[in-house]
Amino acid sequence: MTGAAPRAPGPGEVAPSVRDFDALRLRWLALRLGTGHDPAAEPYATRLAETGALAGRYEAAMAPAPTSLWPGHPFDPPSGITHSYRCLWTMAQAYVRPGTGRTGDPALLDAVRTGLDHVAARVYHPGTARYGNWWEWQIGSPRPLLDTVAALHDRLGEDRVRTACAAVDHFVPDSALLHYGGTSTGANRVDLCRAAALSGVLGRRADRVALARDALSPVFPHVTRGDGLYADGSFVQHTWVPYTGTYGQVLLDGLACLFALLAGSPWEVVDPARVNVLDGVERAYAPLIRNGLMMDAVSGRATSRGILRDDPGRILRGDHYHGQGVIAAIALLAEGADPGRRERWHALVKGWIARDTVSPVLTAPRFEVADLARLHAVAASPVPAAPEPTGHTLYAAMDRAVHHRPGWAACVAMASDRIAHYECGNGENPRGWHTGAGMLSWWGPGAGTAGDGQYTDWFWPTVDPYRLPGTTVSTRRLADREGGEWGAPKPDARWVGGVTDGEFAALGQHLRGLGSTLEARKSWFFAADAVVCLGAGIACADGVPVETVVDNRNLGAAGTARLTTGSRWAHLDGHGGWVLPGGTVALRTLREDRTGAWRDINATSADERRTRRYQTLWLDHGTDPADGAYSYLVMPGADRRTVAARAADPHWLEVLDNTAARQAARIPSLGLTFAAFWQPGTAGPLTTTAPASLLLRRRGRTATLHVAEPPRTGRPLEVVWHHPVRRVLTRDPSVEVLSAGPSLRLRVTPGTACAPHRCTVVPY
Repeated sequence: MTGAAPRAPGPGEVAPSVRDFDALRLRWLALRLGTGHDPAAEPYATRLAETGALAGRYEAAMAPAPTSLWPGHPFDPPSGITHSYRCLWTMAQAYVRPGTGRTGDPALLDAVRTGLDHVAARVYHPGTARYGNWWEWQIGSPRPLLDTVAALHDRLGEDRVRTACAAVDHFVPDSALLHYGGTSTGANRVDLCRAAALSGVLGRRADRVALARDALSPVFPHVTRGDGLYADGSFVQHTWVPYTGTYGQVLLDGLACLFALLAGSPWEVVDPARVNVLDGVERAYAPLIRNGLMMDAVSGRATSRGILRDDPGRILRGDHYHGQGVIAAIALLAEGADPGRRERWHALVKGWIARDTVSPVLTAPRFEVADLARLHAVAASPVPAAPEPTGHTLYAAMDRAVHHRPGWAACVAMASDRIAHYECGNGENPRGWHTGAGMLSWWGPGAGTAGDGQYTDWFWPTVDPYRLPGTTVSTRRLADREGGEWGAPKPDARWVGGVTDGEFAALGQHLRGLGSTLEARKSWFFAADAVVCLGAGIACADGVPVETVVDNRNLGAAGTARLTTGSRWAHLDGHGGWVLPGGTVALRTLREDRTGAWRDINATSADERRTRRYQTLWLDHGTDPADGAYSYLVMPGADRRTVAARAADPHWLEVLDNTAARQAARIPSLGLTFAAFWQPGTAGPLTTTAPASLLLRRRGRTATLHVAEPPRTGRPLEVVWHHPVRRVLTRDPSVEVLSAGPSLRLRVTPGTACAPHRCTVVPY
């Protein structure tokens, strides 16, 4: 086998024995196959029977040929290799698991051996040079191949085990783990380490296992650019794409598996920087989960996968599917966590399990028995379920923000010179153009399309891609994959971000359109029962109309929710309402049925077509606007009377400024003032000497001013609150008080991460 020679044991070290490697192999099988469950009980009995039936279909269809193992899945492109190994892994599970109806079946074992020998002889061996997609060779194929070898190890013979390890070591050589860069970063790096660790365990190579463990270390530190986990909880993959929901899930699951596999062994992962991943569970992942679903804004091109063409289970890969993957990874990671973390994580998992009624976690079709067993164990634990969260999380490093309130949640997706408009590639997501143009996703109470099923129920293949909710867009028609693949299309926009106190937030985006001359300033001010949406400086010279999509609600297959409109407001039964507090642009509405297939937006997905009904509300800024503007409120879950009353109340909201220079608003009843300063100047009671984002909150006898600098220049700026101040209570080290008395004058040294800077005072 390829690789470095085994390292001799150091002083005081004992060389690992065959027993050590066998113990790790059995531990891996326990992780992959599960323990402590009754195979005759539900939901395990049904899942195991399904595995046996599927294995039988694969066995019957297997037809070794020079260029394939199964008809219709050629080795060229290499996805046929991964497909073949996945089928063999299913067959291996049916053989070793009790309750499948094929347990210990010698004919099934012979079929697996035949399949392994055929793929190894024809293509997946050290004599083959990689072609096509690198992922299939280095990640997609090693996973099921090594799992199969681990499960059938004693029944395959030494030659087959050696052959499989040699192939993996060839396609995932030591050199792939010696340099942190290229395709060996973030979640991909963890997957490569997983392949190397397992080939080392099965091949009984201590040096290979040690290399895999040590190669994890570059994943742990917080990054400040490119792939990885950031200090603010952001997770980026492919350099420019927010990816907590998919690549982030792969990273978390992979690390959980490797931590558990190597715990207590000579190769235990003890790097102290691993704490960043553990802390990330509550900072990076949990805020993006809403009642079991993972918000689509952080799943990249995976939002287009839906139902994969070759998936025999016809599993819908939507937001709940992605959320369940993260939940299962957290449950696994909790097994090796300290008691405090374990209890908090179990509480989170139990809360998500209790509240996910769209795709119940404990019977979710995406899970195999091992995950189901772990999740059922957590659900049965004595830890109380965590309640629905309340608060705001700003992921400045990936241009995303999440707002949780009782009964609803919202998420904004933006783009900048750091974060792509969207990602496409491998035939996936070619029309995701406007997801970074300020898409405002929100979920209200309930499980159906009014609530947590809004973006689950065939949303992406049927929604008008030019009318994503919350976006401001030129209606110029775009080509599939406009701007390029793999996160290439990034706008020349720097001022994107905002500031939060952990409960409320002021957020802004300097919008530049994709493949368009469109430019705009958009702000979102997140309050207790509403999101205040402002737009200004809307200009375009594309020769087509420009629209701001107030919302585009999926009503299901034939939804009948009634839309009621009044003077400056609209309400959709079961969903919520919208208020236009004196804007100059009239609200337009459309109810339409739209038909699409996942295949339309993903070459690997199913081509069956479905129809969904949409209620669209938008503002038409006309053709080639020069200085368009808008203002409206989104009120998720509000009833009609509340929406009408809000529209009739002239005192609830005061818009202080809404221009291309500044956007600001005040909500007196909450003691909140929000501001986005695109240019220096004054808006209401606030003045800045440089572009900035400000949130002023008065509570009781104190007031706190929160300041951030979204352009990220790092240059000091001065901020003035034109209000008399009695004394300063606290301030961050980055904040210098220049004067306090008739007004508060601060000097802020912001750094370059759009971090918040605070000063709390006692005003007169």
